[in-house]
Formats: sequence, C-alpha cells, structure tokens
Amino acid sequence: MERPLVVLDTNVVVSALRSRRGCVFQAVEATGGGWFDIAISVPVVLEYEAALMERRIAPTTESDVQTVLDYLCSAGHQQQVFFLWRPLLPDPKDDMVLELAVAAQCDAVVTYNVRDFHGAERLGIGVWTPADLLKGVGLLS
Repeated sequence: MERPLVVLDTNVVVSALRSRRGCVFQAVEATGGGWFDIAISVPVVLEYEAALMERRIAPTTESDVQTVLDYLCSAGHQQQVFFLWRPLLPDPKDDMVLELAVAAQCDAVVTYNVRDFHGAERLGIGVWTPADLLKGVGLLS
C-alpha cells in the first residue's frame, strides 16, 4: 500500500491522549512519521480542541492539549472544504470529518465508530479502525 492519506476522527485523538497503550496511541504517535499522512481543516481541529478540553483527564493540562494540536497541525495537510455533503451521516460532527476526507481525497477516515460512517463508501472513502491503519502501513502485524 502506498502512503495513505486519512482523517483522524475526534474519538481517535481523544483516546490517544487518554492512554499511551494500544493501537490508537501508536497511530497518533506515528502521525508525521512517513507511514501515512493526515488531512486537517480548521473546523476539525477546533472540534479536536473542544473534545480534548472537555474530556481531558488528570494529569493532562491545557498545555498538553495545545501540544497535541500543534503536533497534528504541523504534521497534517491543511484542506479547505468548499462543498458540504450534509446531511449524509446521523451526526453532524461526523459529516464534518467525512467532508474533509472527501475534499482532501483521502483514502479513509480512521475511527473507532465505524458504523457511524456507514455511507462513506458511496463517496469513495474507506472507514478504518486505528488497527486497520497500522496493519495497512506495516506497523502492526
């Protein structure tokens, strides 16, 4: 598989900050490492920030959240979204993630909530778990 371009769903970013174990942390940590690329947009980064600030757990600080966001922004390919596909999915926040994936011509959305993205395939977007991503790029067997 050539280097895929993906969008990280908010639940992936939040889960990675909560635990340094498992596929989700490994996937976020591998961002910017040449294994895969991520697409970002201003609305999606603002959603990451809101979710991280709302769900942060001790000892995570506001500074930690900003460090993670800065990291993702520096590693990501910024994409403007000019066309909205809404409503396609049940959750408008998921629509925002899918719209970014379509605009950036991503291979997939990486999420734990695969069933929430049912319909993404109609737009040519795959829906992968963090483990699927890691297996696809050779970081997990």
